[in-house]
Amino acid sequence: MTFKFPTAYTILFMLIVLVAAGTWVVPAGNYERVQSESLGKEVPVPGTYHSVDANPQGVVDVFLAPIAGFYNPDSYEAAAIDVALFVLIIGGFLGVVTQTGAIDAGIGRAMVKLKGHEKWMIPILMALFALGGSTYGMAEESLAFYALLIPVMIAAGYDSVVAVAVILLGAGIGCLGSTINPFATVIAANAADIPFTQGIGLRFFILLSGWLACVIYVMRYAAKVKKAPSLSIVADHKADIEAQFRKESHDDSTTTLSISQNIVLIIFALTFVVMIWGVSSQGWWMAKMGALFIASSILIGLITRMGEKCFTEVFINGARDLLGVAIIIGIARGIVVVMDAGHMTDTILHLGEQTLSGLPAVVFINTMYGIELLMSFFVPSSSGLAVLSMPIMAPLADFSGVGRELVVTAFQSANGLVNLFNPTFAVVMGALAIGKVPYERWLRFVWPLLLILSAIIMGSLSVVALSA
Repeated sequence: MTFKFPTAYTILFMLIVLVAAGTWVVPAGNYERVQSESLGKEVPVPGTYHSVDANPQGVVDVFLAPIAGFYNPDSYEAAAIDVALFVLIIGGFLGVVTQTGAIDAGIGRAMVKLKGHEKWMIPILMALFALGGSTYGMAEESLAFYALLIPVMIAAGYDSVVAVAVILLGAGIGCLGSTINPFATVIAANAADIPFTQGIGLRFFILLSGWLACVIYVMRYAAKVKKAPSLSIVADHKADIEAQFRKESHDDSTTTLSISQNIVLIIFALTFVVMIWGVSSQGWWMAKMGALFIASSILIGLITRMGEKCFTEVFINGARDLLGVAIIIGIARGIVVVMDAGHMTDTILHLGEQTLSGLPAVVFINTMYGIELLMSFFVPSSSGLAVLSMPIMAPLADFSGVGRELVVTAFQSANGLVNLFNPTFAVVMGALAIGKVPYERWLRFVWPLLLILSAIIMGSLSVVALSA
């Protein structure tokens, strides 16, 4: 019998079981915490780690974890349920837009105009997504763009992997090389007790060099797939992917857009513009973004005279298409829930504190980078990891002659790198589910790039540490 790699659902559930087993053998411990006025959150106090009673996670906890990934079943506090609901609303919105035929017609016209120049979409779009990642930490909200970009890339002769890479790697390299991202750089700098502008030159260098490496890597793969489609890592899924994202075949050269379809495309584009404005300047999050897409869906339904019954059916069917993505998001968050409940997180942080004490500058900063890589796997949230690790790790830099801004850069670079493939990060698993890219194939695609990016990061950190 031929071995088949398990689906993302099984991989994530196996990780829940593995982490739960770890709570039986990893010593339980906590740091004391105090309220930080500048961060508005509780932060751990260096030197206060202490053992606590173990709370090993059993069979019941394992099966509760996917549910707890959506909301706390005891307090009913929201966890990933807002992101999952947003994904379902996005699915409904895209279902309504697709029903109008505007997307297919718009793609057809775009491909005519871009004929022979399709490859330049890759660096331009990756630059835009990187800008979003670097300035406001674009992550969950990027899920809205996959269903838009995948059919464009397929029409250009590429595959869904190219579309996923443009968004996931684009926004990801922006977060990895964050310059003024309030959810990574600013929070981490505040927790390290330094201005967030310190070290911005190094972070900008990592951003540019990392973006260039990603662009070259994705463009080479895209060119290879366009020349020989059988070399696509999802070639065996091509029919299923195209059936979902290109439901109707048409002659691009004769495609015309009606007045209503043109209006639909304008509303479609403005919806994303308003979303970006709301997130970046008005403090919007999933609820208000979801409300925006519901309003846009209704407006499109009215303009195209879709009718109440038809509108409801296509919206629900569109949401159904992304139901699997929403479930994956909850399961991924469940891994973190189990680890926190088992008091493992602070123990791992304490081991890092012990390992780093008194190391030479270059060894210190690269070991710091390695520890943050490990921590990022268990705590994918950049703001969560910053609040957790920076109050402990940043002061250790003083004893190794390393600037605290370098610790902040090591933290955000490690977190950004891991979140390009982290199965505990809902954005990664959600993106792959939308693009129908099996997780193990994404790993096969991205691992050489991860080595390149890590070499850029470690080399940059080492040079600055030596010159300090």
